[in-house]
Amino acid sequence: MILDEQNIFSDNQKILEDGASENVLYFGDRELAFGTPVELFIQITEDFDNLTSLKISVQTSKEEEFSLPVDLIDETITADNLKAGIVSNIKFLPKGNLGFMRLYYTLSKSGDLAPTKGSILAGIVDSNQQSFHNI
Repeated sequence: MILDEQNIFSDNQKILEDGASENVLYFGDRELAFGTPVELFIQITEDFDNLTSLKISVQTSKEEEFSLPVDLIDETITADNLKAGIVSNIKFLPKGNLGFMRLYYTLSKSGDLAPTKGSILAGIVDSNQQSFHNI
């Protein structure tokens, strides 16, 4: 797997509240879902605490400010899987690109406790790493 600095949404970004990935990527107005799929890699790099779940959404918008974001796909990861090394099931950028894309993280807190740790690495990759353990 190869990560390119220009195509990273979150570079071990701390996720302690609802919010967007630290980077927004511009793909122009072409559809990304035709032809060879554009592979996406999202991995938890630090255990999360004080959460019941974390929702990761791939969003697109016509403008970089995301005043009208459109959710293309999302995944909710439950508390028992919010551990370093867990990789998201979202493997490709979905159909529906409007020009700009980002990830958006929505936290479901455990009671009144705020999370104090948890981070994510996410970006476009040349290919997702596979081994005989994944087949």
